[in-house]
This record gives sequence, structure tokens and C-alpha cells, in this order.
Amino acid sequence: MEATITLRLPRDAASVPVIRQLLDAALRALGVEPQVREDILLMLSEACSNVIQHAIPSDDYMVSTELFSDRCVIKVIDTGEGFDFSGTRAPSPTSEHGRGLLIMRALADDIRFTSRPERGSVVCLEKNLRFVQDAPGLSLLLDEEHVRHDGVDRSLPGDARREQEHARAR
Repeated sequence: MEATITLRLPRDAASVPVIRQLLDAALRALGVEPQVREDILLMLSEACSNVIQHAIPSDDYMVSTELFSDRCVIKVIDTGEGFDFSGTRAPSPTSEHGRGLLIMRALADDIRFTSRPERGSVVCLEKNLRFVQDAPGLSLLLDEEHVRHDGVDRSLPGDARREQEHARAR
């Protein structure tokens, strides 16, 4: 199974809770662990907030979310002027703004930025999914018995999964 949610939203702060609630409902229904859901929703909020604040002259933006196997992939796409992500600097310790990119980088398992000058930007955020015991997502999204071709059980909690990955690498 693969679940996809795609919305074109107005570049308005009121749009952020809408996509957050839709995605949270899908993640909750599949049985994604609460901490993983919270990380995903915070990354999504930061990416959408950046579009709302900076994607001038765009009137709207698009959020596309794909849930498949053990991954959540979020793409936030705007049609603004584009943004040079390589030139971003860390905010000063006393700054009240400018931490969105740092937060997204800290929470995402993979993050990619694409700037399309005069056509907008794309932020792609990926997060590994972990599920509560007996979650519907275990049977709906994951391969046979939760194990992918590398032999790692993706349904295990993070520490146990990492131990299994390290053991396989040895």
C-alpha cells in the first residue's frame, strides 16, 4: 500500500493546521509512533511556515506527502522567486527567528532543497516510520514480516533497529 496526500493551499498561516491535521490523522490511523508523528508534523510546519513568510510573489503552495514502506516523504513546493539554500547561516543565539531550517535538518532522516530561480523552491523531507505494536501500518505499508531486502526489521524501535543494522554491516 502507498498513501498519498496532495493539497494546493493558499499562502496563508491558516493553511498550516489543515495539512498538519490531515497528515496526523493518516499517521495516527496507520499506528505511527507518537514521537515520529510529532517530528513529522514539526518539520511540515516549519517548511510550510517558510513558504508563507518567504515565497513572494506566490499566492499558493503545494504539499505532497507519500507514505510507503517505512518512509514518509514530504515535498513542500512553492512558486515564488526561489531561494539559495546554500547561503543560509545559523541564527544568533538571541534571535527569535531563523531556526526553521535547523529544526528540519535535525528532525529529518533526509532533507533536500531545490531552488528553481523565478519558479520557486522545493523542500523534500524524509522520515523513517516506526509503528506501535499491532499497528495497521505494519501490514499495510511494510514488506513481508516487516523485513526489507537488507534483513532489517523496520518495525523495531530506533535503538533496536540501529543495532540490527550495525550487526548486518559487520
